[in-house]
Amino acid sequence: MSEGSIRALAALDDELRRNMYAFIRQARRPVTRDEAAASAGISRKLAAFHLDKLVAAGLLRARYEFVGERRGAGRTPKVYEPSGEEVRVSIPPRHHDLLADILLGAVLDEGERENARDAALRVARERGRAIGTAERERTRPGRLGAERALTVATEVVERHGFEPSRESPVCVRLRNCPFHPLAAREPAVVCGINHSFLGGVLSGLDAASVEAALEPRPGECCVELRARS
Repeated sequence: MSEGSIRALAALDDELRRNMYAFIRQARRPVTRDEAAASAGISRKLAAFHLDKLVAAGLLRARYEFVGERRGAGRTPKVYEPSGEEVRVSIPPRHHDLLADILLGAVLDEGERENARDAALRVARERGRAIGTAERERTRPGRLGAERALTVATEVVERHGFEPSRESPVCVRLRNCPFHPLAAREPAVVCGINHSFLGGVLSGLDAASVEAALEPRPGECCVELRARS
C-alpha cells in the first residue's frame, strides 16, 4: 500500500470527515466551508479543520472562489472539491490497472499475424522493458552481476505490486500475484503476462545475468527471478 493511500485512509477514519467527503463528492461542484459544516451539523471552524485535513491527505483540493452568481462583499470564500485521486486498499496490493493497460494496449496494437494472447504477451514485455529501462537510466547501476541485478529488480517489482522474498543471494521468489484473483480464473493467460512483464523488466535493466522463470507454487506468483545457470 502506498504512503498516499495510508494518509487517505487515516484522514477518512474520522466519521465527520467521511461524511463531509461524501457530501462534497455528491455535490459535483465546489463546496464552501459553510455548506460542508451544515452538511455535518458542526461549526464552520471545526469544518475548516477537517476539510484541510482532507486536502493534506490528497482527497480534496481547495481554492478561493465565489460560488453561484452572487458576488458579495468581503473575502472570496474558500471552496473544496474532490481531487480526482482514487483510494484503493488491498493487502497484498493488486495492480489490475497495470493488467488493464497491457490488455488495452494489446487490443489497440494487435498485429496482423498475432492472436489476442500473443499481442498481450508482447505488450506485457514491452511495458516491463520500458519500466526497466527507465529505472536503469534513473539509477545508472553499471554492469549488473546476478546478485546486484536481483537487488535492483526487487526494488522495481516491489513498486509494481509484487512482494519479493530473497530466498538466496541468487534467487528471488515473488510471494504474491498482483493480478489475483484474475490469475486464478485464467492462469495460463495471466501467468504468461506476468512472465513476459517480468522478463521485460530484466531486459530493460540490462540484467542478462538473471532470468524470469516460470516456477508456480500454491498461493504465490508463478514466476521467480534467479541467476542464469
